[in-house]
Amino acid sequence: MNIGIPKERRDLEMRVGLTPYGVSLLSRSGHVCYVEQGAGEEAGFSDYDYERSGARIVYSSEEAYRRADMILKAVRPTQEELKWLHEGQILCGFLHLAAARKETIDLLLERRITAIAYDTVQEDDGTLPILRTMSEVAGRMAPQLAATYLQSNWGGRGVLLSGVPGVPPARVAVIGAGVLGTNAARAFLGLGADVYVLDKDMQKLYEIDERFEGRISTMVAYDFNIARVARFVEVLVGAVLVTGARAPILVTRQMVKNMKKGAIIMDFSIDQGGCVETSRPTTLRDPVFVQEGVIHFCVPNAPGVLPRTSTHAFNNAAWPYIRHIAEAGLEQALVDMSALARGVVLRNGQIINDVLNAAYESRV
Repeated sequence: MNIGIPKERRDLEMRVGLTPYGVSLLSRSGHVCYVEQGAGEEAGFSDYDYERSGARIVYSSEEAYRRADMILKAVRPTQEELKWLHEGQILCGFLHLAAARKETIDLLLERRITAIAYDTVQEDDGTLPILRTMSEVAGRMAPQLAATYLQSNWGGRGVLLSGVPGVPPARVAVIGAGVLGTNAARAFLGLGADVYVLDKDMQKLYEIDERFEGRISTMVAYDFNIARVARFVEVLVGAVLVTGARAPILVTRQMVKNMKKGAIIMDFSIDQGGCVETSRPTTLRDPVFVQEGVIHFCVPNAPGVLPRTSTHAFNNAAWPYIRHIAEAGLEQALVDMSALARGVVLRNGQIINDVLNAAYESRV
């Protein structure tokens, strides 16, 4: 199989679709990997590393796309990249198509692309093995970002997360007790913040309470509880996920208006549309904006700024699926791996993911 690894073209997205070690394993099995020049540089992987692993270096993204049967990416292709796809290709990456423009999906359908969304690859027990890795990274990086934007030079409230003797710590609310939310709560707690976790699933709240031995306050994510914590916290983290679907709006504009001036909202659900009414996507180059006096951090690809950790993490999880597609072919891989089959959202010119199809039809 011919496999293309293009350089990511979104601004400051520094992850790469496959590591040199993955290239080495595929090359030794007789597959050909076309790696765009500089594709892994920001993640710490040089062209020499890839060449030594058996890759063929190409000098444009267009060539990496043109030569490939399967494209391995970190994030959804840009509009320019979409033009380079050709009929029947396999496209793998964190695609988040529920939040994509309709024209993007239309073009993928027109080219009869098999789109494998890492964000919907799902095991029989409901876990999302590849997305989990990026949720872990995003959750654990949340406190370092929050600590920065709480500084007065960023317009924040000038509050130290941990507090000091005689001055209480910052209060943090995490909405969603999934992987990202749990990792964020753990990291904030480790820095000494006063942490609240809200979720509609009581079992998840029991698990949070037991895991952290009661040091984290838990609340059911009713509207009135979300409104209540929004009024007194310095940091509000949106970590809501409905697999493959647009995130529901749980924090209304009125709730944001009632927050403290200079407080921070970190909407990590933004890659699926956002769970805060006042959110809009930002970039790693220009990550924050102020709405209703509250700082908003809404970067869809936040882990992209930690490319070495992030690339290794998602490659570890994606590798078994990539290898089996290359070795057995797509048809057999989908039969053998039910989790991979659930990750296929587009195929043969059709949307085959019911949740994505509902989101798409609502925009027609």
